Amino acid sequence: QEVSELVHLRHEGVLAEAVTMAMKRILKFFRRGPGDQCREEYEFGDLLGSGSFAHVYRATFKADGSEWAIKQIEKSRLSDADREALGVEVEILEKLNHENVVTLRQVFDTSKYFYMVMEILRGQDLFDRVVTKEKYTEKEAADAVRQIAAGMHHAHLLGIAHRDLKPENLLIDSTGFIRICDFGFAKHCPRGTRTSTLCGTPEYLAPEIIEKRGHGTAVDWWSLGMLVFEMLTGLPPWYTKSRPKLYRDLCSAELEFPADVAVSPAARDLISGFLCRDPKRRLGTSGLREIVHHPFFGDPEYFRALLRKEVPPPITPNLPGGDTDTSYFEKEFTAMPVASPPTQPEGLCVAAATASDEALHFEGFTYHGASQGLCMPSSGSSAMGGPADGPVAGSATQAHAQAHAQAALRAMSPDFGAADSPCPAGMMSLALQGGAADPPLEGIRPPPTLASLVRSAHVRSPSPAMVPAGIRL
Repeated sequence: QEVSELVHLRHEGVLAEAVTMAMKRILKFFRRGPGDQCREEYEFGDLLGSGSFAHVYRATFKADGSEWAIKQIEKSRLSDADREALGVEVEILEKLNHENVVTLRQVFDTSKYFYMVMEILRGQDLFDRVVTKEKYTEKEAADAVRQIAAGMHHAHLLGIAHRDLKPENLLIDSTGFIRICDFGFAKHCPRGTRTSTLCGTPEYLAPEIIEKRGHGTAVDWWSLGMLVFEMLTGLPPWYTKSRPKLYRDLCSAELEFPADVAVSPAARDLISGFLCRDPKRRLGTSGLREIVHHPFFGDPEYFRALLRKEVPPPITPNLPGGDTDTSYFEKEFTAMPVASPPTQPEGLCVAAATASDEALHFEGFTYHGASQGLCMPSSGSSAMGGPADGPVAGSATQAHAQAHAQAALRAMSPDFGAADSPCPAGMMSLALQGGAADPPLEGIRPPPTLASLVRSAHVRSPSPAMVPAGIRL
């Protein structure tokens, strides 16, 4: 009901007031459950990743033995803005229900922790594939783009713009299918509305974001064009050490394909369509149909068969351990004994909490699967939800990240200042601070060399060596 009111108000054009009203009302439903319901219902296992105020565990649902990933967020480290942003992210994830988009299974609130239960995605992400494979074949790229486009189209139909589409946020599950994850910068952008927040990752920013012209869901199609270019050539276009030049090039430079890489005319046309600087004419803005029927993808029936999972995807992760395989997760974490408490990585600075744990409770909120929506837990109720997929997966090792920095990302200098803007819980929001001549761009995420290493952390003067790799928080 709250979400319906919010959508109605947004359609009436009362965007800011709607967000404020919805968040205040939804937060009223946050209430502490009896004991630690999450740990009562799930047996916690290996630590899969760790950040400054959140840890991800492999867990077993006691009722049926199924395995899940649980993100445990320490509430005493969250600011008011963090908690509100977390509520917005949960609301967005609750609305999404698609084979190629991660979905939230359950959320628990206790006196000390906030838990998000998601499915473990054991394969690599597209970042890993670029590092290890360097390039995709056009068939592999076509199958990946089909899935990404279908997932983004689903989000756009619900008025949701992802705004940070990049290889690290595209995970491959154990069967080889792709899931879009990390909706930390997602925004409700109903058709015909625009927002002006400057956010995203530098290499994948659409021109209208940089130029502050106002933007909507079309920014995701631009980012997809950048992804296709990178998948086929090994590098995104317009790399340069100078961030101001990067932004200028993104807005005005001619698109050029490397002479030493064979890119078919159909692929060039697809990329050029996505990278159209006029959002109204950009490929994808008229709907999924114009993508489905693009010559790059061949037979539209194959497109539909792949989305229905009637044909196998060309990318299949190598998981010798089967359903319990964690080879794509960091050994630094999976090697820890289950009882070992996670430690904060050296070099991460987190501001002290300004309120007690008791004052940080979300009153009355438990979420049970995408089909059940937001609900108040009954006393002693068991939070059961249907199976869903979540943004937890093995990621690139530090060696992979360094290789990517030396190859695909060698031109981008991760130079950060000391004063970072606050970032919401569960998001990788870092204010990008450039060199002396580069003004700070609030809301812009760090280059992928850092983005692949930092998850959900308030960081000051970060160094890649200080931050654990491969965390999906």
